[in-house]
Amino acid sequence: MNIYVGNLNYRVKEADLQKVMEDYGAVSSIKFIKDRETGRFRGIAFVEMEDQAAAKAIAELDGAEYFGRNMVVKEARPPKY
Repeated sequence: MNIYVGNLNYRVKEADLQKVMEDYGAVSSIKFIKDRETGRFRGIAFVEMEDQAAAKAIAELDGAEYFGRNMVVKEARPPKY
């Protein structure tokens, strides 16, 4: 399952997020979203992991404080065009 993780502090690194997510199961991939013009991290990431692990991570991490901000963690949905 692909998970949307938003409202992340701009200081969060991929290794930081991977460490947190691995508490719930194996992480297949993490993609940090960056601004096209500036290249700065936008506070959004997508994490791919097994369905059961992802469901547990969503249930426990949505709204949890991380680096001083409350994370938004939910199942990623395809963009609507």
